[in-house]
Amino acid sequence: MLGGNVFGWTLNETDSFRILDAAFDADLTFIDTADIYSTWVPGHTGGESETIIGKWFARTGKRHRITLATKVGMDMGNGKKGLAAKYMERAVEDSLRRLQTDRIDLYQSHEDDPAVPLEETLGAFDKMIQKGKVRFIGASNYSGARLKEALETSKRAGLAHYQTLQPHYNMMERGTYETDLAPVVREYGLAVIPYFSLASGFLTGKYRSEADLTGKTRGGGVKKYLNDHGRAVLAALDAVAKDYQSTPARVALAWLMTRPGIVAPISSATSTDHVKDLAEATKLELDQAALDALTAASNPAAV
Repeated sequence: MLGGNVFGWTLNETDSFRILDAAFDADLTFIDTADIYSTWVPGHTGGESETIIGKWFARTGKRHRITLATKVGMDMGNGKKGLAAKYMERAVEDSLRRLQTDRIDLYQSHEDDPAVPLEETLGAFDKMIQKGKVRFIGASNYSGARLKEALETSKRAGLAHYQTLQPHYNMMERGTYETDLAPVVREYGLAVIPYFSLASGFLTGKYRSEADLTGKTRGGGVKKYLNDHGRAVLAALDAVAKDYQSTPARVALAWLMTRPGIVAPISSATSTDHVKDLAEATKLELDQAALDALTAASNPAAV
């Protein structure tokens, strides 16, 4: 699943179009974005990523060939946040306008909103589905307990239910998903689309020392992995990549795709080489010995 967080952030419109073209040509036709992308950039107000994707749809006419996911709920400033029904009704219209489409294939709660009753949020989603504006709904950044409560609320009230979960999960971040969320995923049969699948680029192997982080946009998110555990994971990735004449990024994604519940890891790309890694990862089949080595090296107990 192609991550859209870089569109309008580390990639300008022209370069974003180039990546979208390359991804489409490589059969990577599942795109994830969010209304909040990229409010953290000075001068941005949110919706920049959605706007670029919308312009790409208009330019190429490929909307009908794309499975489109976006998210709602995080603070965009000026009071635009949360999962109250009234706000969600406005937010979905804003996203549809920016994306230049009449429907969102997967609309996700970007984070839990404990201030709003779950039945209100799910009711708002249900109305969107009934009107044809949204096809399916998902959750992101929920705890296992709240996710289960939301699913039970849908069942009890006869409302649309979350069918996907977007958690933070990769070889460097296994503990929370595997202990808190995976049991709920198994019980309710959810499809999992983890974000930061390559640990902000750390699992590509390009960050091996603090010197490698200098001037890098994501340096702050990677520094925490520069320890003995991180180096052990990179060593395991290097060894398997060598055996398969592959790359650490492809191996890390291939491992993730074998984990229980995972259907489509999300990863962004800022070059056509990155796109190639994402596409090739879907074709890489690791044997059990390789999977076991990677699982052991990335075991949270080793931290």
